[in-house]
Amino acid sequence: MAEHPAYPVGLRLSGRRVVVLGGGQVAQRRLPALIAAGADIVLVSPEATPSVEAMADTGEITWQRRPYAEGDLAEAWYALIATSDPRANAQASAEAERHRVWCVRSDDADQATAWTPATGHSEGVTVAVLTTDARGRDPRHTAAIRDAVVEGLRDGTLVAPHHRTRTAGVALVGGGPGDPDLITVRGRRLLAEADVVIADRLGPRDLLAELPPHVEVIDAAKIPYGRYMAQEAINNALVEHARQGKAVVRLKGGDPFVFGRGMEEVQALAEAGIPCTVVPGISSSISVPGAAGIPVTHRGVAHEFTVVSGHVAPDDERSLVDWPSLARLTGTLVILMGVDKIGKIAETLVAHGKSPETPVALVQEGTTAAQRRVDATLATVAETVRAEDVKPPAVIVVGAVVGVGPHPTA
Repeated sequence: MAEHPAYPVGLRLSGRRVVVLGGGQVAQRRLPALIAAGADIVLVSPEATPSVEAMADTGEITWQRRPYAEGDLAEAWYALIATSDPRANAQASAEAERHRVWCVRSDDADQATAWTPATGHSEGVTVAVLTTDARGRDPRHTAAIRDAVVEGLRDGTLVAPHHRTRTAGVALVGGGPGDPDLITVRGRRLLAEADVVIADRLGPRDLLAELPPHVEVIDAAKIPYGRYMAQEAINNALVEHARQGKAVVRLKGGDPFVFGRGMEEVQALAEAGIPCTVVPGISSSISVPGAAGIPVTHRGVAHEFTVVSGHVAPDDERSLVDWPSLARLTGTLVILMGVDKIGKIAETLVAHGKSPETPVALVQEGTTAAQRRVDATLATVAETVRAEDVKPPAVIVVGAVVGVGPHPTA
């Protein structure tokens, strides 16, 4: 038997009896996949790890608290033998052979009738890797191959084209704060599968260079007719391309629903009957301060943080922000899109009780190679912005947390 490679096959174990002998670390690692497969699992073991015991307590498995006994494998479809008793393992293995039950042995793979592959999952695909040469099995090498394939599928560097017709739809993908490594795994995979990408200027632009030549990239910042009509044009482009049966990705900076007009696009797609998937992104409101060494909360310093838009000044009738209330809070204030209004914002906060000496940090182009941090106070921030020529995009952090980390550098 050892001279021939194992024959790979996927077992459909839903509702079928599976017997696991031994409740130690091997069982703890293997049981979740068996549970996910819907198997009717019987664990036979006098002891079990706390995690395995919890599976029994919640009814995911049936636990018989005793050693293996002849006949335990009767009516089983599959068996995992993983006790610490070599003699019991050998007896159970012999019983499995007599009853023609496929059997995995953790202590002696050569005496087993089945091997467990190194497995991984990515969006409906299961990757299972087996070593074909029984004499040269290397579990670490097998696992490394599995990891490489799964990671490639997840991050989009390994792309297999779909040959069946896909359902038209749009993926609203939060690209994160700018660093291409900070997009989510799912977002990167959907981007790799796209036919059309409608991208914001604040999205992770470096990822666009990785797209295949056939992918149409639409720069949302260049859609005409001004801001209001630009959003309408974006909505129309999403609907139009999706109706053509294309896989459309709307690549946005940060998170689609944090000052990103994501819900406007979802509503437009819903009205057009276009299915939409929303993929959350890492918001710049937290990640950019973190990249600059600023925690938005810190024990004994700030127990809350508030994120507001500063795209309109506090005295603008369009503003929906309660600036007087924010001035009374003791936590951290994070302001997005507020560089050109920071002078008026600072004046308003001070006028309603915030100390002029409250620390302020401005982090420009956060998480990118061009990132820089400029520190000030509410009293000096307006002049500092002018003197240091701080430009959008920049995240502004107001509060004592600005001084928590190491001394900032430009």
